[in-house]
Amino acid sequence: MSVSPFRVDVSDDVLADLRDRIRRTRFTPASSPEPWAAGTDPDYLRSLLEHWADGFDWRKAEEKLNRLPHHRADLGGQRIHFVHVRAAGGRPALPLILTHGWPSSFVEMLPLVPLLTDPARFGGDPADAFDVVIPSLPGFLFSDLPPGRPMTERSEGIKRHASVVTPPDKGGLMTRQTTAETWHRLMTEELGYARYGAFGGDIGGGVTTWLGALYPESVAGIHLTFPGVPAEPADLTDAERAWLAAVDAFDEKDGGYSEIMLTRPDTIAAALQDSPAGLAAWIVDKYRAWSDCGGDLESRLDRDDILTVLTLYWATGTIGSSFRQYYDWPLSPPRPVVPVPAGVTLSAEPVLRDIPRSLAERGFTDLRQWRGPTVGGHFMPMEEPALLAGDLRTLFRSLR
Repeated sequence: MSVSPFRVDVSDDVLADLRDRIRRTRFTPASSPEPWAAGTDPDYLRSLLEHWADGFDWRKAEEKLNRLPHHRADLGGQRIHFVHVRAAGGRPALPLILTHGWPSSFVEMLPLVPLLTDPARFGGDPADAFDVVIPSLPGFLFSDLPPGRPMTERSEGIKRHASVVTPPDKGGLMTRQTTAETWHRLMTEELGYARYGAFGGDIGGGVTTWLGALYPESVAGIHLTFPGVPAEPADLTDAERAWLAAVDAFDEKDGGYSEIMLTRPDTIAAALQDSPAGLAAWIVDKYRAWSDCGGDLESRLDRDDILTVLTLYWATGTIGSSFRQYYDWPLSPPRPVVPVPAGVTLSAEPVLRDIPRSLAERGFTDLRQWRGPTVGGHFMPMEEPALLAGDLRTLFRSLR
């Protein structure tokens, strides 16, 4: 077996250096009189950094993380970190792999663990329990990037809904498809699961989609918080065309971050890798914009949970490598049609919540479950874990 136990362990020297850097932050003045209008609000950032340096107890957070069983698997020279929690009572259970997105981490999925592994503890049916596997995406925190770098020239003139072709040599490539291939190897070859379910949001939703498309003989079903859009959709209705135009209009206002990471990731990485304030501002901006918080970030996401994620990114030095899935995105193949049973708990984040179901249905042959947007945003497992866990149990109850 290439799987070995793992512990989260940040050294005292790294923590001391982090606090020293935070205390020496040079703050920038606000560009707008309206807080958050031009990005992360400097006043909020100052407050968050003060707590990060002098209030936040990393050792307490670290101890909480290490209550769960962490592992790393060596997959041909690529080490993949994951949390693996079996169903309560040791009863046989359907395995379920949960995949996070950006700017997130495995921490986002942790509120789901007790709800999924021990439903009886919360008044549910023990028969609905899962074995839960939560990997860190390649290049995120304790997971390595794929070894090597692809030599294929990247596409020019990238368009959001354009089809692109995977290069013949996928060595070093990090796409949703290649990550799905890695996940399948982890689940089947390393963990010994012949059949499993999958859930994901954001990037994790893309990975989950590819799992269902590539391995229908092994994947019992998939569940997503956003269904995605099939490549080159034809014969669009007026409503579908209007929604795609709304997505493009929204990206004109909110998509600057992705254009930078898509085209010049090493430039922004150099700044964020060396500045805790920069790292915090880059990530917190998206936490506030994409969560269902109504502008009050900490009404939805706990401050110490945010700082746990920031500390993990800082200590592992992986904010730059987390951008790889953006940079390699132009080399991705078109999004596939999924033949396995699927469910959607649609998040209530701006614009995405309005996707016409008719457009989403083009990507599936068996869309069995659909919950329209009510509550919860981009970080649904942290924002609405009970709702999401309930939908997961419902979908997979008939697929075991």
